[in-house]
Amino acid sequence: MKHILKIFLAAVTVVGLFTACNKIDNLKKVDALPVYQLGVSPVLSASGTTVAPTLADSNKAVVTFSWTNPRYAQDSAVYKYILEIDSTGKNFANENTKTVVGLLTTSLTGRDLNAILLNLGFKLNTAQSIDVRLISSYSNNNERYMSNVLKLTVTPFMDPSTLVTANTSVTLTLANAALASNTFSWTNAFTGYPGIVTYTLQYDSAGKNFVAPIEIAVGPSILTKGLTQGEMNATALNSGIPGGNTGKVEYRLKAVTALGAIVFSNVVNVTIQSYVPIVRMYLPGSYQASTGNGNDWDPPTAPELIRDLRAGVFNDMYYIYIYLPAGAQFKVSEGRSWNIAYGTGAAPGSITSNNGGNFSVTNAGFYRITVNRTTLKYDIREGRMGFVGGATAVGWNPPGVFPTYAMGTAATNLFVGINTFPSNGGWKLIDNNAWDNGSKAVDETRSYGTPNGDGSTLEVNGANFADITTSPVRNRVIWDGRDVNNVKYFMSPAAEMRVVGDGINQAGVNDWDPPTSPQMTYTGNGVWTISITLKANKDIKFVAGNAWGAFDYEDNSGQSQAVGTNKKIKWEGGDNFKTPATAGTYTITLNENTQTMRIN
Repeated sequence: MKHILKIFLAAVTVVGLFTACNKIDNLKKVDALPVYQLGVSPVLSASGTTVAPTLADSNKAVVTFSWTNPRYAQDSAVYKYILEIDSTGKNFANENTKTVVGLLTTSLTGRDLNAILLNLGFKLNTAQSIDVRLISSYSNNNERYMSNVLKLTVTPFMDPSTLVTANTSVTLTLANAALASNTFSWTNAFTGYPGIVTYTLQYDSAGKNFVAPIEIAVGPSILTKGLTQGEMNATALNSGIPGGNTGKVEYRLKAVTALGAIVFSNVVNVTIQSYVPIVRMYLPGSYQASTGNGNDWDPPTAPELIRDLRAGVFNDMYYIYIYLPAGAQFKVSEGRSWNIAYGTGAAPGSITSNNGGNFSVTNAGFYRITVNRTTLKYDIREGRMGFVGGATAVGWNPPGVFPTYAMGTAATNLFVGINTFPSNGGWKLIDNNAWDNGSKAVDETRSYGTPNGDGSTLEVNGANFADITTSPVRNRVIWDGRDVNNVKYFMSPAAEMRVVGDGINQAGVNDWDPPTSPQMTYTGNGVWTISITLKANKDIKFVAGNAWGAFDYEDNSGQSQAVGTNKKIKWEGGDNFKTPATAGTYTITLNENTQTMRIN
């Protein structure tokens, strides 16, 4: 009994000691951290397991998801939920998500769901399945719980653009081909879809239902496309509306997502008054690289033929004046591709666009090549140009033109000649020794003229040039077809030619001073000569007058200082000629017909 009493007294003493300690600690007491209960995984449910919205449901809730409270020990208004959606069986490796805070439910509109399904690469109007689950957490993403997985059958719907046209009727002309004609615009396709949508404008003949539409590329995320008159004309011609006629073309917009879903807009109609377009022809062949005309047998770099603009042969007959080396072979391509290319046919002088033979020349020379894509005929003959008319020494007598009154063959579609016009009576330029016979055939003569002045456009078999009634009567004439869209002529006085520069070692000649510079002697056929003392390694050029502003020639040879060789010249502006490396007396020959100069 005594032993039990001792134990009891000891226990009371210990309790008293702890009580005394607690009283002291309370003077600076800190509350212990709260202890929260763990949450539980939410249970996810859906308003339906089959969802097939239509375009009319775009802004309506088509499926609602709800879930049980995960019962975190925190204000439920800040609970965070992430709804994950992916293709069935993909284990949410490419999930699309929607975040919800503080609520136990969320809905997807038709477009919300559609955007998700398109982002998953689902086919339009095709039922497929998705997996859906929910992840809950605190607002800081701690203590995440995953729900059950729902499987839903879903069907994405067509969500096309709405296409409008600025004009429902347009009238087109060749003269205004580069001007704006019509603008198509549209709304976004697949509204809400987060990926890239690429647009293409399609067109076809009215009533053809786009069985074989032609496409005009637009690009990604672009909502408008403007077309020029030329481009609208192409849609008309490609839709079977002949040039110069009126017809209706249908247009629609194709939209394609990054994952390949395709949808088409409504159709709009445009009535088009078309025009006859320009068809362009080129001369690819084996001669190109060796003559500086691009790459051999390469339509994209081949020289272009001139279109004969006369009624009856417009867009049918084409020709070119060009130098060809011996044995050159070539074809004529329609456009800068081999899609349509003309070669020799079975009958003499005929052409075919179906695997024809190569055209060819035996000897090197300057040629005139003519083809007619409608009559399927061709002609190859010497390429030349000369002066004829009452105001020339030859008179109106084509057989007497060549070679005495011929111009020089300076380059492709370029002739330069000097002629003395001794009297009135009109004159022309002519490319054959007989007059045009009115046939408009490929082998006919072409003569050129215009009553308008220097720099004017030439007409085939057009009016006479105006008479030269003022001094000097010797003039330089340039037939220039390098711009195949505008064959024109230039004329300037050719009474004199001077050597100008700082490379002349002659008393009384000032550097770069035309009035004191020595004159060359004209010997005929476009040739000027002079014997002159030159300084070494200096500069010279040629001026056709005693003041700056007159017609002049510069170097086109890369400033070669070689002696005894022909160097190319140019008049459009360039470097000066370099004098030889050794000073001395030299003979300079300037040949305007061949567009060369030589220092001997």
